[in-house]
This record gives sequence, structure tokens and C-alpha cells, in this order.
Amino acid sequence: MIYTTLLNIAIFQGIILGLIILKSSLFNSNSNKYLAYLLFTLSIILLNHVFEIEGAFTPYPFLRFIDHIEWVFLIPAFLFLFIINRTDDTVKSKQKFYLCFIPFAYSAFLNITYDLDRVAGIYTIPESGIGLIKILGLIQLILAVTFIPFLPLYSHFMIRHLKDSQEKKWTITLLTIVSSLLFAWLITCLAGLFLQYDISSTMSVLALSATFIIHWTAYIGIYKYKLAKNKDAIFNFLNKDLALSYTPLQIVENNKPEEYRESITADNLYFQKLELLCKDQHIYTDSTLNREKVAEKLGISAGYVSQIINTITGDNFANYINNYRVETVKEMISNSEYENYNLLAMGLESGFTSKTTFYKAFKKVTGQTPNEYKNTPK
Repeated sequence: MIYTTLLNIAIFQGIILGLIILKSSLFNSNSNKYLAYLLFTLSIILLNHVFEIEGAFTPYPFLRFIDHIEWVFLIPAFLFLFIINRTDDTVKSKQKFYLCFIPFAYSAFLNITYDLDRVAGIYTIPESGIGLIKILGLIQLILAVTFIPFLPLYSHFMIRHLKDSQEKKWTITLLTIVSSLLFAWLITCLAGLFLQYDISSTMSVLALSATFIIHWTAYIGIYKYKLAKNKDAIFNFLNKDLALSYTPLQIVENNKPEEYRESITADNLYFQKLELLCKDQHIYTDSTLNREKVAEKLGISAGYVSQIINTITGDNFANYINNYRVETVKEMISNSEYENYNLLAMGLESGFTSKTTFYKAFKKVTGQTPNEYKNTPK
């Protein structure tokens, strides 16, 4: 009873979550719609498992049409399409998306054709056709053994094209969890087929694992990173002038000892170049930015970077960079195009590493929290 209740909760959550992703303008995107389809597929598979536990196929034999379709073929396909649609157009244009659905289409056609005989009784497959059905079934098995492992592995290879490190991390985790579940399912089915093992208990564990995927996706993919769709828009906002104004900086190393360099004033050459890096190239959006990285770009030492900033601005390196990040968030808050965007997503895309550091820096610069600033009449 508790087991089926857990499954039913996951089924309901998967369907609702999928509908929210598809219908909400906040989450809807070409990539996220495949995540919604993945959740629908998992929900259907779990629903068939509940039907089997509750013995629903006996009073309602036509449910077998749904049960006999190998929905599992859609899981690696939707997962691959979710990942590939988060990459740039150059990578996407090289993919043959329709190939992902050939195994499912073949399996669905084969099983529906067979069920029209053994379930619906619309016609009877002649004895001469049984051998052909077995051969077609063997082809379906070969497709399962090759397609189900191959596409997740290929998806792992395609993840390298994702630019955002935070997005890449949770996508890799999602792919690893789903791939592990698929491999376990495939091994279990092969063991039951060739070794005549009772796989019912193992399938129950796998079904419970599938509920975890739905719950985890809801928390990590939607709640924690709920504005994944908006990351591209925010990125474009941050870099709207870059395509027009970008010219590579020609940095020439000054080999004189630092104590002999020009006195540090606002027109210091290196400070001007640092300002250019921040204003035109938005280096502050790199959450891993530190003095060493800036020093390498400028061709000077990390200590001299701190000295320049401290002398000219009267502030330290971290606060100097955070000021740019806060100003960027303020610009987005003031822009009506971003009025429905999540504040944390803006902060993370502007270079902050966490909600805590973002809110603390924003309060230090403006005297208000991001929410207070947003709600203050301008």
C-alpha cells in the first residue's frame, strides 16, 4: 500500500511538473520541453507498473496496448534532446534528431500489431507469420541492447559543449542517474529473459528509483535552477555590446620593477585596461575570477593588481569586482524586460557564486537587499 502510494505521488508529480514546464513562460524552452517529455515518459512507465501491481490488466485488457509499448526507448532520446538543445546551433545542426525515435517507433508498431491479435482479437496472425514475429522481436532486442547504452554515452560526450559550469554539473548528474537506471533495467531484463530469473523485486526497486528522478528533477532542475531558460537571455544582456565593441587587448608586459613604475593614479595604464576588461568584456561574470586571472590578462603580478585597485579606488579586489556585479543586477532589475526574472538567477549570471555572497554584496553596495531594491519605487 505504501509502495503504490509513493509511485502514485511520483506519477502525479511527474505529470504536473511536465505540464508546468510546457505551459509556464518561466520554464518553457526548446530544451526544457524534452525534460517535460522525459517526466511524462517516466510517469507512464510507473503507471504501467502500478497497473500490474493492482492487477488492472485482467478487468481492463486493453490497457495492455499501453503496457506492451517499450516506453523506455524514449528516455534516452528525450534526455539526449534535452542536452543537445542546450548547446549552440552549430552543434545542434549536425545532429539527426529523427534517428532517436526509430527504435521506439519500430517497437510500438511491432507490439501494437501483435496486440491487435492477442489482445483485441481483430485478426489472427497465421502460423507462418509467427516465425517472422520472432525475428522482428529479436531485432527489437538488438535495438534495446545497442540503442539504450549508446545514446546516454553519446549524450555524455555532448555535455562538453555546454558553456555554463553550474548547468553542466547538474546536467551530468541527471544524465548519470538516468543512465544508471537504464543500464540496470536492461541488465535485469536480459537476466530475466536468458537466465529465467524472477525480476519482479528488482523491477520494484527500479520503479522506486524512477520516482527519485522525478523528485530530484523537481528540486534541482526547477526549484534550485528554475530560470535555466532565462540564462541565455541574461547572457545576451550581459554581452549585448560585446559583439560590436570587442577588440582583443594588446597587453605589453612592463619589465621594470614595480617600485620604478609610474605613480599609481586614475589614468594608470593597467587600471584603464582593467576597466576595459570589466566594462566591455564583462570578465566579472566569471564566478571563478581572482587576482591571478586578472594579473595574467594584464601581464602584471597579482600583488600589483591589488596595489592599483587599493590606491585608486580605496577598496580591495573582491569589492571592486562585486561592485560591477551589483551594478549589472541593478540594470537588469530596472529593465522591464526582466521584471519576471528570478533575482538569484541574475546574481549568479552576474558572477556571484551563491545566494549568500550575492545578497551580502548587494546590501553592502546599495544598503538594501535585492528584493527591497526591486520593490522600491524608482
